Amino acid sequence: MYAIVDIAGQQFKVEKDTKVFAHRLEGKEGSKVTFDKVLLLEENGKVSVGAPTVSGATVSATIVSHIKDGKVIVFKKKRRKGYQKQNGHRQSLTELLIEGISAKGAAPKAEKKEAAPKAEEKSEDNA
Repeated sequence: MYAIVDIAGQQFKVEKDTKVFAHRLEGKEGSKVTFDKVLLLEENGKVSVGAPTVSGATVSATIVSHIKDGKVIVFKKKRRKGYQKQNGHRQSLTELLIEGISAKGAAPKAEKKEAAPKAEEKSEDNA
């Protein structure tokens, strides 16, 4: 079972007991967090694709640590002008341990297509 989840504006493919490095999140080390923006869910060969998210599906994780990524050097130069600038940047990250994926209420993609025409018939009756 795996899921594609939106964490801090980035999409990650997660499975149970995997570690993920995401942009810095609020919370102390050891605290539990839950993400409900699950974009895709695969369970026993059945794939549920959200529009935009899979309803009822959640991913639970624990914050392991807050760390900084490696240094990125930004060097600017204009030739023959004597202009040089050097800057560095270290991104703040949060290390997450994925504890589980819950698929409550998640339905396969084919079942969602059948539900769409029923909504259209109701709108035609009202018109």
